[in-house]
Amino acid sequence: MKLRWFVCLSAALATIPWTEGAQPDRVVCYYDSRSRHREGVGKAEAPGDIEPSLSTCTHLVYGFAVIDGANYKLVPLDEYQELDSGKGYYRAVTSLKKRYPGLNILLSVGGLADPEKEKYLTLLESEDNRKNFVSSARILLRQYAFDGLDLAWEFPEIYVKKDRGTLGSLWHGFKKTFGFAHSHKDEKADEHRDGFTALVKELKNSLRPDGLLLTAAVLPNVDTSIYYNLKDIVPNLDFISVLAFNYTTPEKKPEEADYPAALYQAGGRDINHTGDGTIRWWLEKGVPAHKVIFGIGPFGVTWKLTSESKISGVPPIGADGPGEAGPQTKTPGLLSYPEVCSLLPNPNFKSASAPHLLRRVTDPSHKLGSYAFRLPDSSSDTGLWVAYEDPETAGYKGAYVKNKGLGGIAIWDISLDDFRGVCSGEKFPILKAAKNHL
Repeated sequence: MKLRWFVCLSAALATIPWTEGAQPDRVVCYYDSRSRHREGVGKAEAPGDIEPSLSTCTHLVYGFAVIDGANYKLVPLDEYQELDSGKGYYRAVTSLKKRYPGLNILLSVGGLADPEKEKYLTLLESEDNRKNFVSSARILLRQYAFDGLDLAWEFPEIYVKKDRGTLGSLWHGFKKTFGFAHSHKDEKADEHRDGFTALVKELKNSLRPDGLLLTAAVLPNVDTSIYYNLKDIVPNLDFISVLAFNYTTPEKKPEEADYPAALYQAGGRDINHTGDGTIRWWLEKGVPAHKVIFGIGPFGVTWKLTSESKISGVPPIGADGPGEAGPQTKTPGLLSYPEVCSLLPNPNFKSASAPHLLRRVTDPSHKLGSYAFRLPDSSSDTGLWVAYEDPETAGYKGAYVKNKGLGGIAIWDISLDDFRGVCSGEKFPILKAAKNHL
């Protein structure tokens, strides 16, 4: 009798439709394949340089594919690098599943890698264009054994009209890897929102028979209330990576340095320009917490300081545009975490001379983040101010994810983390600190 009762109970439990919330926390690791073209120690080549992260990652998102403007098909950013007919990186990366069988490997499209951004809007305006994209995406994913598609769609950024002087006009033309540029106003926003909704549904219907995932990454400074019809797209997405950084950048505010990735509101700052404010917006719109992934950027955002800047370094502080490009990332206003480390007092870096080191300021409140600065002096024409993610700040963002019951974390992207372990001897310290606090 007891045996029969146990068998019946086991059968009943097996039929319960457990929700996604019961799954383990996701650790979504974005990798930008363009990082293989960097010089020196910043060169991050997959699969070798990223493999030490994969015991921590649950999902590896390989970026970025783009849209062919002639036929609206999904194609590699660099066919010679990615396809079997060339160097075959797609195959080399998806083959990692043999060593990491629990790892899901997705291909991401967009991600600000494509300079021809209008294609992402015109594709949405035509059913035929969407069909071409959907069909080509399914073929490419299956051919190279990807586990799904990630939509890092290149929507226009929030349009802010403001007066510009000569300096402002110059900065208006300044483009950045992580959304530092202003965009035009979208006169067809409603049509593009409806087209994106249709695209998500059509992709899900195409990928579902093969059990392939469909996810989205919400790029910084995009108005989600305009382009994302949450009621209709969320049921068709496995999860959404909400990239909670670059609220403030040297392009948007060249004259004022401030925290670009604050977690909480403080000092009268706009709550919408914080990670908590962003996440609360998604949850208040009814998006299930287990589908929301908190995006962390393992890098620093920099501004130049001048003699007019405050002595204390406390933000917001007067500035004069983006800081100089780093030796590895070569992008004004952006430093990878190892590049930031090289500017801080650290026994692992013997080459940095004392006058060029930055003074580090931590955040015991766990609200705003870490920053470091160097004021102008007789040895330099300009100073430097950098707000950055480090293992400590990433750790308390991981704890935030746990406390909110979110679906996990996303690191955008792991090539900007310390993948060689030069800062402290540990590889991928920001990724691991965030994961360890989930």
